[in-house]
Amino acid sequence: MSNENEKVAKVEEREYRKFKPTFVALKNKNTIYLLTFFLFVAGILSYQSMDRELFPEIVVPFIMVRTLHPGNSPADMENLITRPIEKELKGLNGVKKMSSSSYQDYSLIAIEFETDVEVKQALQDVKDQVDKAKSELPDDLDQEPIVDDVDFNEFPILNINLSGDYSIYELKKFAEDLQDEFEALRSVREADIIGVDEREIQINVDPFRLEAMDLTFYDVEQALIAENINIGAGELRVDGTRRSITTQADYKTMEEIENTIVSAKDGHIRYLKDVAEVVDGFEEKTSISVLNRQPVVKLSIVKRSGENLLEATDEIYKIIEQKQADGLLPKDIKIVITDDQSTSIKEQISNLENSIIMGMLLVILVLYIFMGIRNAMFSGLAIPMSMFISFWLLSQFGYTINTMILFGLLLALGMLVDNAIVVVENVYRLHEGGMSKMEAVKRGVSEIAIPIISSTATTLAAFVPLLFWPGIVGDFMGYLPITLIIVLASSLFVALVLNPVFAAAFMKVENIRAQGNRKRTLTFLGAMAFIGVLCYLFGNILWGNLLFIPFLITLINIFAVKPFAIWFQEKGIPFMETQYERTLRKALGNNTSVMLLVLSVLLFVMSIVFFGASNPNVIFFPENEPKTIYVTAELPLGTDLEVTDSITHKVEDKIYDTIDKYENIIKSVGITIGAGKGGMFEGDRSPNKSLTTITFVEYIDRDGVSTAQVMKEITDSFVGFVGAKIFVEKEDNGPPVGKPINIEVSGNDFERLIATVQDMVRVINEDRIPGIEELQMDINPNKPEMVLQIDREKARRFGLSTQMIAGTIRTAVFGSNVDKYKEKEDEYEIMVRLDKKYRNSTSQLLNLKLRIEHDGIPYYVPISSVADYKYSSTYEQINRIDNSRVITVYSNVNAGYNANAINARIKELLADYTMPAGYKWKMTGEQEQQNETSDFLMGALLLAIALISMILITQFNSAVKPLIILGTVLLSTIGVFLGLGVFRMDFVILMTGVGIVSLAGIVVNNGIVLIDYIDIIRKQKRAELGLGENGRLSLQDEVECIILGGKTRLRPVLLTAITTVLGLIPLAIGFNFDFYGLLTDLNPHIYFGGDNADFWSPMSWTVIFGLTTSTVLTLIMSPVMFLVAVRARNKFIKESKA
Repeated sequence: MSNENEKVAKVEEREYRKFKPTFVALKNKNTIYLLTFFLFVAGILSYQSMDRELFPEIVVPFIMVRTLHPGNSPADMENLITRPIEKELKGLNGVKKMSSSSYQDYSLIAIEFETDVEVKQALQDVKDQVDKAKSELPDDLDQEPIVDDVDFNEFPILNINLSGDYSIYELKKFAEDLQDEFEALRSVREADIIGVDEREIQINVDPFRLEAMDLTFYDVEQALIAENINIGAGELRVDGTRRSITTQADYKTMEEIENTIVSAKDGHIRYLKDVAEVVDGFEEKTSISVLNRQPVVKLSIVKRSGENLLEATDEIYKIIEQKQADGLLPKDIKIVITDDQSTSIKEQISNLENSIIMGMLLVILVLYIFMGIRNAMFSGLAIPMSMFISFWLLSQFGYTINTMILFGLLLALGMLVDNAIVVVENVYRLHEGGMSKMEAVKRGVSEIAIPIISSTATTLAAFVPLLFWPGIVGDFMGYLPITLIIVLASSLFVALVLNPVFAAAFMKVENIRAQGNRKRTLTFLGAMAFIGVLCYLFGNILWGNLLFIPFLITLINIFAVKPFAIWFQEKGIPFMETQYERTLRKALGNNTSVMLLVLSVLLFVMSIVFFGASNPNVIFFPENEPKTIYVTAELPLGTDLEVTDSITHKVEDKIYDTIDKYENIIKSVGITIGAGKGGMFEGDRSPNKSLTTITFVEYIDRDGVSTAQVMKEITDSFVGFVGAKIFVEKEDNGPPVGKPINIEVSGNDFERLIATVQDMVRVINEDRIPGIEELQMDINPNKPEMVLQIDREKARRFGLSTQMIAGTIRTAVFGSNVDKYKEKEDEYEIMVRLDKKYRNSTSQLLNLKLRIEHDGIPYYVPISSVADYKYSSTYEQINRIDNSRVITVYSNVNAGYNANAINARIKELLADYTMPAGYKWKMTGEQEQQNETSDFLMGALLLAIALISMILITQFNSAVKPLIILGTVLLSTIGVFLGLGVFRMDFVILMTGVGIVSLAGIVVNNGIVLIDYIDIIRKQKRAELGLGENGRLSLQDEVECIILGGKTRLRPVLLTAITTVLGLIPLAIGFNFDFYGLLTDLNPHIYFGGDNADFWSPMSWTVIFGLTTSTVLTLIMSPVMFLVAVRARNKFIKESKA
């Protein structure tokens, strides 16, 4: 036995503090075996039963108050409706933001509560306050304000597009049949039909006939309402039988409607058909849907909140397949499914699962090379068992399988074997030294139980502050610390309870050169391989792989991996230990140690300077390759749908000219005319907008083509385009954070506010800041309008009210929904209005006559005699945020430009801008969220360090040793800054920031284990020399103890670092390997990149760079700092005695 082993062996002869949970487990090993089996089965079942989704569902209490009051301008709606309601809502607790928009005839108030407020409570509170405001609202409201909640988790999960050699309305009938089936599903909230208008019974009134017959719109409306009825009239008793009496007079045919009697004066009967044309038609077209240049009827399927998206999608596909199989959908109807969210979810979750498997295999391979196959299996046991326990617990807490949780598992993959490595390595070292298995397990676990509990606690302490992350981003990212805390706590249980039981039963000193019966093994595996080849020949690839792959792995192990492992364990590790000891002795020299400490501090400063000098691209959220590109064409407000359609054809041609060469990666091109890519404040009808949606195939099928480049080419193709403003965007990724450039300007006088904002936009545009797509205002001050000016005095002379005049005009133009026409189970609106050929004529509108009576004699007064008109422009809406009028200026940032740099320049420009008194501006949107996130992460890092410090001080009962360990945490950022700077990587505030906080918890593990073991060696040395507990060792003895502790802990320190790094490498480099594809069809679908890599690689590289640096610093600088502290203490004591 070497001198070092002899020194270590002396520890074994002394008493040790017993770790009772391990002792209890060892006494009840059968119970532990049963518990392990239960957790194994429960974990698998939980994993299979958990719902899958791309991102976790985030509940945001968001309440809407909607009020309709026809005949009022945006300013009137603000004063009459919006302000009185806002006044009452102002006192609500837990409100994060209250915004409102007042439109023509319509008020919309949105109240966003803090995420810790219950939705039901928020809804009830808003309803109560709106009830209080009703006394302040106009008495002539048609209906009371509508209060309801908005669930952001109810979103379209796919679109079903129907086309073929049928009319649009025939396709609509097929769509309606599918709609009924889909909406019967529990998981579907609604199936909305788009691209075709609803059936409508139109009563198109001829104003000349109406006048000739002395009739008005009111006469027509009342006649229809009076005739289309079903009335129950009680019961009739005849011969002891009760018969209900019902008057059934509802319309059954168009002829019945046409023959409705409108007037019967003086014996002259006037029918509806005498004054109007009755048309069985459709609503005025509000949208047009096109897919791949072919008109379609689209069904947009919206998932119900809380339901399983994948199950909902599967059920929808089954319904379509069943209807096709039953012949209810003709074979010549083409059904194309687009925007299927389940495809991305399956792809990304599968990639993360494969990354976990790949990381697991790499970790076990490293453990095998370092520790041998048997010890590798003991340590590797921590991976599946910790995962299974975690899945079971996550399932019990109601969580789903999503990318946040899977990445948490992947990040924990390397860390969760740390505890098992330390336990198994320590037990094996003692057993190898001659101790019995049971005693080695008891003593080995007891020696390091407290240090690994402490190290796990410090890791958890780093993630605990992330649990208190406020807001939507906090709810989104909060799943990461929850997962890590559960997984690492599970790994601690496995290391201290399960591992010791299995080690006591199955551990033995391994002869790494023992060959066993190689011939028998190869013969058996060869037979398996032969059967596997037969399976291949008969087309059963799965069974062929299951039989052949073990044979292949065994061959690689026998002839490659095992020889390398033998060489590494016999020569590699001893060589590393020798070189490490030699390096450490030099580092611990009198002058070298202080110099290294100074150099480390200088390197830390220089790394920050270098990172800053490299001019990094600082962004808030990771940039991803677009899966979908949205091209919005916006024409001037008031543009008719037909004009928008004609311009959209030109937009479509330009898009196809650009993407024709990329047809192999284009999945679909859909166009919706009459809608833009707007939020909840964009009305349902936007006839001046069109939206082209370009969807790409999955990343693996793109043959290396960059969709970001395609997006740039599309953007460039519209430079100088005339006829519409063109905006090119990609899909939103992650939690909603607003536009990258978002400036809110507030003030009281709206006209002055508009002028101020327009001038601010002019100032910014004149600076020609590169990268700004186009600054826009969230209101349009140039909405064309015709203002009807009523002479109230004249109108009153005739006995006319403003409401009568405005109501007549509204009925003539917009129409009046007088009743319903029933056909079987369906109901269709009966709409009365002016015939289309007169509807858009100003003279005809003003020539409409209103009937008045004087002394029983009817008179007819044309509107033109009491009103005039003028053409003008006005603003479309008035927006308010937190009770102040606000106009928001916003823009996207072009690809390749830094939003932070652009916002910084805008701030410089506006800092010198003189605002009118009482007017102010502020940056919001992504910039505001970015600042909030940066502040929180900095606070979280400081809180994590404080918690870690408290744990370390409690463990070591010292302030110096925690400072040494925390020093490695600080210096680990050297690797982060140098890595990001050298490789020109983006500094992603959200992901890199979380990575740095995570790093603080990860890097302390090795420091704790190393420093604690050095302390054990020092205590042992003092006991050996007969010194008391507080006795002082000579400087030489201190150096030897430090070196012995470092050498003893070299292997576990390297192992924990390497396993953590290897667990993240596949995701960091975007390496994708499909294990299921390999087994089922011999195709692992290997490729690099993808959405997961775009999203998670910034955090992965942060941890990799930092952990690699911190490992070197832990092994060298921790001992150096320890010795410097010892010298400083000795010097202080010496001076005190002097």
